[in-house]
Amino acid sequence: MAAISASMVKELREMSGAGMMDCKKALTETDGDFDKALEFLREKGLATAQKKAGRIAAEGIVATTVIDGGKTAAIVEVNAETDFVAKNDVFQGYVREVIDQLVTSASEDVDTFKAEKWAKDPSMTVEEKHAAMIAKIGENMTIRRFERIKSEGIVVSYIHAGGKIGVLVEADTDGSGEAIEECLKNVAMQVAAMNPKYVSTDEVSEEYKAHELEILVAQAKNDPKNASKPDNIIEKMVQGRLNKELKEVCLLEQEYVKAENKENVASYVASVAKAQGCKLSLKRFVRFETGEGLEKKNEDFAAEVAAQMAGN
Repeated sequence: MAAISASMVKELREMSGAGMMDCKKALTETDGDFDKALEFLREKGLATAQKKAGRIAAEGIVATTVIDGGKTAAIVEVNAETDFVAKNDVFQGYVREVIDQLVTSASEDVDTFKAEKWAKDPSMTVEEKHAAMIAKIGENMTIRRFERIKSEGIVVSYIHAGGKIGVLVEADTDGSGEAIEECLKNVAMQVAAMNPKYVSTDEVSEEYKAHELEILVAQAKNDPKNASKPDNIIEKMVQGRLNKELKEVCLLEQEYVKAENKENVASYVASVAKAQGCKLSLKRFVRFETGEGLEKKNEDFAAEVAAQMAGN
């Protein structure tokens, strides 16, 4: 039996949103296996299916850029230790230089990018420039992740809350103009607000659906109200819940947040395409949220967990 530490309980609580003692029990029951412990909590209805794997706590900003008439785009997240630095003009100027270099870079990952020559001063590498900025600002910073899109259609970007969330949306279209760009900007705002996982249900694997159905069935069986219901009835009952869940995580199926008649995103995009007399289909999106999956050190909370465990 694995020893269950306070830090393990703390981590699982942040991953699941469940109570401390529920997390301790889940880890104990699964011999410290985090994946199994998460499923244990979900089956008991103590954690949600879409809870992010980690609390958003790190500071910094997300930046985007689109060039070549909407054919090339990039998005990057650069983290800092404090919100004060994230709002600093020097830090924001540095992040702008990073994204301007990234959009035309051939690097496929952060380590390769850091080895590149710094475009504004080829006497140093990106990593050396980054170290110099850390020394100048006086706070640790990280170029955490980036992504680029080269499109035969069009890409638009959207930044929310001064860089807390950044989105790129790519679409295939034979049209152009302000109406198309406005439509895709609205879709990017939808992605920022509603955080979908897929463009459409076509992208969702059968394995994912089967796994989610298994979790929902387990939740239903643990509900005392369903104690007398046979398995086949429970499976039919939860199928509706699965369909609802898929609508929540698939962009085209989501209710369009700016609509007055409760149309979904697919209907909204189709209506714009019809009005403009062109083809328009969403291809993919990228959404970065600052600090997603990261956490700050919190000594008081760790002590709280330790105290709870010691008393039980």
